[in-house]
Parts: sequence; structure tokens; C-alpha cells
Amino acid sequence: MSDKPLVGILMGSDNDYEVMAEAAHALKSFGVPLEMTVSSAHRTPERTAKYVRSAKERGLKVLIAGAGAAAHLAGVVAAESTLPVIAVPIDATSLGGLDALLAMVQMPAGIPVATMAIGKAGARNAGLFAVQILATADESLALRLADYKVELANGVEKKAKSLAERLVRDGF
Repeated sequence: MSDKPLVGILMGSDNDYEVMAEAAHALKSFGVPLEMTVSSAHRTPERTAKYVRSAKERGLKVLIAGAGAAAHLAGVVAAESTLPVIAVPIDATSLGGLDALLAMVQMPAGIPVATMAIGKAGARNAGLFAVQILATADESLALRLADYKVELANGVEKKAKSLAERLVRDGF
């Protein structure tokens, strides 16, 4: 895999970095090169459009957009590109991220956006989903992803065994 970014991560505010870094960590763990930027659908619409319109020619294959509140970033990104767009709702208001989730998941027909869970778990899954998309055309990445799934399963087996031992110890 080259060092040229394959995934672009956009966030509506630098306040979103702590959440969106989870997507970057997931990508990095698979060796997927990425780039990150702040670009607001509302405050910098021209910047957002320019970034997204140039994404494919710069070699990006997937775009991840995280935003809170009205959360139109993913929809704007999807409207400007034919690349897959993954949305991450961020808990940025008193509504706990539900406002962002609904804004992202209720896209009109013709503007698809894959929407993840609210917050860090959603951002991590966005990174992993981007890896899955890329793995459809990269066999070595697909093999690493398969190994990762085995590691997840082994972790559950280990925890189940540990719990069974604890139950015996505690007399259950």
C-alpha cells in the first residue's frame, strides 16, 4: 500500500477531533494512509466543496464525515462526490447526538450516506467500514481484515472462559 492517502476524514469543527481520531486509529492499525481536515458545511461551504470535488483526483477512495448538531457535512460531501461517504454523528448539543444522527441517517433518495453510531464507537466503525470497502480491491488488506475478525472472536472466547471460571469460583 502506498503512502498516498486513500481515506479523507472531515470534521465540522476541531472540537470533533477526539471523536474522529478513532476513525484514524482504526485506519492506521491496518496501514491505510489517510488525511484529516476541518471543513464546515455551514461555515465554509466553498472549502468543503473544493476538498470533496478534488478528492478522487487526489487518490481518495472513501470519505468519512463527522459532525454534530445540524450535521449536514456528510450530506454535502455525498452531494458533491461519487465516492462512498461514511457519516459519524457527534454528541455536540443537549440532544446527545440524536440531532446529528437523524440529520445523517435521513438522507434523501439518491444521496446515500452510510451512517455509524454516535460518538467514538461510530468513528471507530467508520474507519473499519472504510477498511472493508478498500479490502474489496486489495487482497492483502482483506486478509488482514479477516485476521482482525478472528482476533475479535478469540477475545470473546477468552472472556467467556474467564467468566465461566469466575462463576465457578463464586459458586454459581
